[in-house]
Amino acid sequence: MGYKNWSYDTLNRLCIDAFQNFGFNEGESRIITDVLLLSDLYGIESHGMQRMVRYYMGIKKGLIDVHAKPEIVFETPVSAVIDGHGGMGQLIGHRAMEIAIEKARKSGMAMVTARNSNHYGIAGYYAKMACDQGLIGFSFTNSAAIMVPTFGRMAMLGSNPIACSMPADPYPFFFDASTTVVTRGKVEIYNKTGEPMPEGWTLDKDGHPTTNAPEVLKNIVEKNGGGIMPLGGSGETLGSHKGYGFGMLSEIFSSILSSGTTSNHTMQGNKAGICHGFAAVDPAIFGDPMEIKEGLSKYLRELRDSPKAEGQPRIYTHGEKEIEAVAEMMKNGIPVNENTLLEILDMCEFLKMDFSAYFGDYRPEKNTEMYKGIF
Repeated sequence: MGYKNWSYDTLNRLCIDAFQNFGFNEGESRIITDVLLLSDLYGIESHGMQRMVRYYMGIKKGLIDVHAKPEIVFETPVSAVIDGHGGMGQLIGHRAMEIAIEKARKSGMAMVTARNSNHYGIAGYYAKMACDQGLIGFSFTNSAAIMVPTFGRMAMLGSNPIACSMPADPYPFFFDASTTVVTRGKVEIYNKTGEPMPEGWTLDKDGHPTTNAPEVLKNIVEKNGGGIMPLGGSGETLGSHKGYGFGMLSEIFSSILSSGTTSNHTMQGNKAGICHGFAAVDPAIFGDPMEIKEGLSKYLRELRDSPKAEGQPRIYTHGEKEIEAVAEMMKNGIPVNENTLLEILDMCEFLKMDFSAYFGDYRPEKNTEMYKGIF
């Protein structure tokens, strides 16, 4: 199994065309593509092109309603609840954060939750939306249950990420992390490569550690037991209960406040039922925004300049690696897994799109057996 690099422009054109062929308009297709490819530009393969097959299969199976429009079903000056009606998660998330930003501009802070949605890409995209407007942004989401609670053996929570971004110089603070040891997307990558996963990521159906990606994905989908460990592993010694608790915080700010579907009840029948939470805060409600920004910038500089461990060349602050990754990807192209390209080839055939119009004479070769029922 190998990777091949493709230019951002090639993948951007492919995705916009594909989503338009699925029935989204051009503006919607650009938003979905922007969320998707920001992940790849940041070096987060698990949520980039690797996820095209998820949206392709979700639309085919009716989990994603291409024509659904987000609807505000409850609202105050500082909050709103959106019903996504089974629409595309990126579009629901984008609209929800737009509303949070609009309200925060007027009231200083705002929170918006969404229910009846689908996978919305990287949580950090929406936190970044607020940060780009000079605000502090937060984003949460639940997902299909993949996290096994501490001392359990059945997945009950999603990857349930928490994201936050805040303006700073020379680049913003940007934190986006699942509350599981790894995301399901990382397990899917090992499923594609055919390699064993690192120790300490996942549990089998009996609650024992395993490195077998196809087995873990099969058990998650078929609800046989097992799944991915919370941050901290499977026991309290290294803090599993903390990762489990962080996952619950994300659940509260997404499914509970929206009166939506908790992770363990998502992805049932022909309904995904995924829920999100978004918040935007104007630093001006705490004082001079520029002074606050400089305070954070100063602290981040001090962190980067603090003493390094022996043999370590640098200390990173959150968001620094992503900025460097964008420059690398734009210069040398985005690496895409051959099995992901096989999935894209299948999607192009379904949509009657010319694969060669994007990838020329290249044809991916299948060279690993992987679990096919991951959706």
